[in-house]
Amino acid sequence: MTSPGPFSGRLLGRIAGTYPLADTYHLAALQDEMERITLEVSSIVPDATGLSLPGAPSTVVIDRATWIERNVKAFSHLTEPARVQLEERMRDSGIGGQGASAFAARVMQSETRAVLGVLSRRVLGQYELVLPTGESGDVVAFVGPNIMQLERAHQFRPSEFRFWVALHELTHRAQFQGVPWMRDYFLSLVHELVESSRPEPGRLGKVLDEINQRRSTGAPLIDERGIFGLFATPEQNVVVDKVQALMSLLEGHGHVVMDRVGAEHLKSQDRMSQILKGRRQDKRTAAFFRLTGLEMKLKQYKMGERFVLAVEREAGWSFVSTAFRGASSLPTLAEIEEPARWLERVG
Repeated sequence: MTSPGPFSGRLLGRIAGTYPLADTYHLAALQDEMERITLEVSSIVPDATGLSLPGAPSTVVIDRATWIERNVKAFSHLTEPARVQLEERMRDSGIGGQGASAFAARVMQSETRAVLGVLSRRVLGQYELVLPTGESGDVVAFVGPNIMQLERAHQFRPSEFRFWVALHELTHRAQFQGVPWMRDYFLSLVHELVESSRPEPGRLGKVLDEINQRRSTGAPLIDERGIFGLFATPEQNVVVDKVQALMSLLEGHGHVVMDRVGAEHLKSQDRMSQILKGRRQDKRTAAFFRLTGLEMKLKQYKMGERFVLAVEREAGWSFVSTAFRGASSLPTLAEIEEPARWLERVG
């Protein structure tokens, strides 16, 4: 039996933290309400997005520790095929062995838990494309303690805030369920990224040269991609750019729909939107986000929203859905930053 690693048990609990109402009857009541709200929002999202949304997903309300473990297990299943191929290539090349591979897997899992432990304090909901069992999913998970904590801290109206959070996650569901090719395309990027993670001879020397070059020019030693960005090969960076472009589109589209539908149904939408956008710019977590590469994730919201609004301004809201026509119609990272280039290419 393998060791769970250093970031487990009590230490992981300290990282994730607790919320006093997490283990009370409030969590069970929230489960019932989120099931009702999910059904309600599921009937609204198709008209708002222009994407079909068949049926309704399963809805679960979970605590922080459960959210961490669900993501660790799902990610493990998601990357397993590519990881096996990578290990086979390493063995054929005489690199490492079974013991080294097992140790690397434990270290990676521990690091993943540590990062997720910090994120578990912030995430409100998640559309689960892959379940912890490795099976294809159609589940919306809400992190109950975080929803209740934000409601209490900012005096949000619970019914409005919960409706608004569900809007964002069900828009993501529409993107993956209503766009037939999207799920396979996303999974192919994950597979490609893991598969390209084979060791590159001389990479450490190149990293040190790059650090010295950045230092001499006054550029940040670690950019928004974090430590991963320093060690990523050119091949990996190509895939990362595709992932960044896709997630910017999906997050930006989700936020525009969330705010727009919220403005029609919720009196407190503007205030909730301002507070959550300010929360992403919290200076207390800025250094951690840069180090781990999560700064790139935060940038996706802003870049994607700006892209979607620019396309709507130039070509109308219905033209935004052109991006979901096929993988070749997706904007590149350069086009996300300059929407006019995408409009010229696909329009």
